[in-house]
Amino acid sequence: MVRQDAVRDELLALLGARPIVLVGMMGAGKTTVGRRLAARLDRAFLDSDEEVEKAAGMTIEEIFKAHGEADFRTGEARVIARLLKEPDIVLGTGGGAFMNPETRAAIREAGISIWIKADFELLFQRVSRRSNRPLLKTANPRETLQKLIDARYPTYAEADVTVTSSDVPQDQVAGELMDALLAHLRASQPELTHVQRPV
Repeated sequence: MVRQDAVRDELLALLGARPIVLVGMMGAGKTTVGRRLAARLDRAFLDSDEEVEKAAGMTIEEIFKAHGEADFRTGEARVIARLLKEPDIVLGTGGGAFMNPETRAAIREAGISIWIKADFELLFQRVSRRSNRPLLKTANPRETLQKLIDARYPTYAEADVTVTSSDVPQDQVAGELMDALLAHLRASQPELTHVQRPV
């Protein structure tokens, strides 16, 4: 526990108020891991999909049906730009959000991005449990998911930090995220390493 507290304190000192932004495919665990990470860091967790639904007064599935994907993406970019102004948050983003160059640039400028990377079988097993994935409502969801992975992984790789998620407790993944994030912050701000957060 002492080590966890020391990691958290140093991480928060190096991070300041910047948002931590989680990117990756649907089913990678951005929401479940994100909530645990936020709790460990005493930060608020926000989910961009939930915030888009609030702003639109409709579910994402309804937005896709009524207005199409392009309209959804425009609203998503607007919502994320607004959320990035919030201090001290962990933000989980939708699978396609990081594909928008303007959103990527805004995340790079305002926060630190972490790609939660997962392999195909783990993702497919997780997304198959839920029927609210508009992009997977196709004749061959396995093939669709593979195409999305092929198209998105090179862009996700632009995130500041990459952590591979496996079929282990999400608390463990949250701990791995903290360690990887701290290593990144130490490397990018060596002059501030081991600074204690003011009490």
